[in-house]
Amino acid sequence: MKTSTMQSPAISAPAAAPTTRIGQPALGRGKIIGLAVLLVIACAVPFVIGNYRVFQLTMALAYAIALLGLNMLTGFNGQISLGHGAFFAIGAYTAAILMDKANFPYWATIPLAGLVCLVAGFLFGLPALRLEGLYLALATFALGVAMPQILKHKALEHYTGGAMGLVIIKPEAPQWLPLTLSQDQWLYFFTLAWAIVLFFVGWNLLRGRIGRALVAIRDQPIAAQAMGVNTAMYKSLTFGVSACYTGIAGALAAIGVQFASPDSFSFFLSLTFVVGIVVGGLASISGALYGALFIQFIPNIADDISKAAPWAIYGVFLIGFMYVMPGGVAGAIRLVRHRFLKR
Repeated sequence: MKTSTMQSPAISAPAAAPTTRIGQPALGRGKIIGLAVLLVIACAVPFVIGNYRVFQLTMALAYAIALLGLNMLTGFNGQISLGHGAFFAIGAYTAAILMDKANFPYWATIPLAGLVCLVAGFLFGLPALRLEGLYLALATFALGVAMPQILKHKALEHYTGGAMGLVIIKPEAPQWLPLTLSQDQWLYFFTLAWAIVLFFVGWNLLRGRIGRALVAIRDQPIAAQAMGVNTAMYKSLTFGVSACYTGIAGALAAIGVQFASPDSFSFFLSLTFVVGIVVGGLASISGALYGALFIQFIPNIADDISKAAPWAIYGVFLIGFMYVMPGGVAGAIRLVRHRFLKR
């Protein structure tokens, strides 16, 4: 996005028409039909593939929620985070502890995990207001590195299980369903439902005044503040909402994996999220889904190609994506669609 597309009056006054991205109209009939077809395909896929592939798609949906939260913070608001794996871990452990220690039903742990991460992200975002750019990235880096060690600390070992982690019982599909679903199929649809709700909420937040304010803070913070945008409030709340999305994703992933361990949330997970939003497309809602598919399936493909050096193959894939699609997958699709419509 170019700074020139941000007009000062658009920050303080409602736009003439709703937008999904800055300067773009809201969903038209064609896009709505396309989304409906995509939803039908998503609902049909679990019945034609094996349980392991269903599990992989469930994890991809959870990652997509986390990437959307990180994209709100980094892509739309310009705050660089290298520690979002910490909020993913907090959400996962919130769900695991509530299920294991307090016998909470699995579905009730999801909003609670989001609430805990919302508060944690907001509180972390307050002191981070004094930091920008690489300094903020370094602070979040410290959070991501410290979180696994915090979870292993003896003071929390009773709740977190220490280095051994916590085992979660995979929930069964409800009896009231008209179809007989396996555990993996049910968790897929459960995660899909949360993804649809959170993507819809994110789309509504980012397509209007809030989205314009976030982009204004990212591109011209002094001008945005001069126009009356409360930059401190927006940045802190964006950090909180981003952490909320990531925490919900962590809870869904922990329930799907049936396990939460400190070593599962190393700093490498935070880097993986950054790779996901860059490959999918910065400041793009749909890019979260493309990035999630990349980080879920490309490592497996690289491992199938070469058992000896899978990460070298992964690096080749990453370099290739960045060379061919410097604006991410969402940017490449948008460019192809624009050229097609122009013709």
